Amino acid sequence: MDDSYENDKKSEKILDHFDYIIKTQPETTPALAAVKTLIEIVKSGEATTLKELREDLTYAEDVLDTRDQSGTSLKSACQLYLRFITFTTLDQKEFKTKLVERGELFLEKVAKSRTKISKLCFPFLGDGTTILTHSRSRVVLQVLKDASDKKRFNVLVAESQPDQSGHTLVNELKDCGIPAEVILDAAVGSVMPDIDLVLIGAESVVESGGIINKIGTFNIALAAKAFNKPVYVVVEFFKFARFFPLSQKDLPKKIQYKASLEKSLTSRHPVVDYTPPLYISMLFTDLGILLPSAVSDELIKLYC
Repeated sequence: MDDSYENDKKSEKILDHFDYIIKTQPETTPALAAVKTLIEIVKSGEATTLKELREDLTYAEDVLDTRDQSGTSLKSACQLYLRFITFTTLDQKEFKTKLVERGELFLEKVAKSRTKISKLCFPFLGDGTTILTHSRSRVVLQVLKDASDKKRFNVLVAESQPDQSGHTLVNELKDCGIPAEVILDAAVGSVMPDIDLVLIGAESVVESGGIINKIGTFNIALAAKAFNKPVYVVVEFFKFARFFPLSQKDLPKKIQYKASLEKSLTSRHPVVDYTPPLYISMLFTDLGILLPSAVSDELIKLYC
């Protein structure tokens, strides 16, 4: 009973810190908020040995995984962070200081991700093009903002039900002086002949080279394939996940439906879908420009 109470208090403390980061740093993704929470555990935890600290971090990772409602990126980021900070020989007396330093280095590397992705993607955004995107991706927003300094283009944004996050992105693009318009999710097939390329983010990149993203992404990719339009994915390295779905049915139920249930929607309304690699032209990442077939090789480099 005492152990159960202590674990409940520990879990509550972990989730409170995670929720505080999400609330006070709205541009921080849940995956990065989880990493920052792990770094705080390293700083303020009571572990006196590397073994104890590893156990604390593994426990925290499992607790934080309950907050992963839209993909597998949170768990992937935690695993990559743990691998990154322990991928060296550490002095038992100074291990906490060294791990905090490596944790900060990890965050610094992540902070540069979007800028690097933006530079790689820039040549593929032609002047005068019409771009279709979906939902609200922080990376897509960064890429379009950076490109708008030197190029002119129009952006169509699928509204992305049920949370209508596409409306949020359109307002942000207009604030940056970028012509943008919301379209109905059901209108994607109708407007596809008029667009030049699809530019989307991803919640996770899986081993097959496919992606897990906001519901409706697969529909857009299908329409783009039918009209021979390129589909470009912009995504950070920490969203690469060791997971190999073959179809929509392979996605864990907690990923597909949890957020829907919390919003009192029908349990048959998924919030994410899986887009197979067949429908993706290229992925622009801070690891470089990748074809979907190259993703598995990059995952081996990241995790092995």
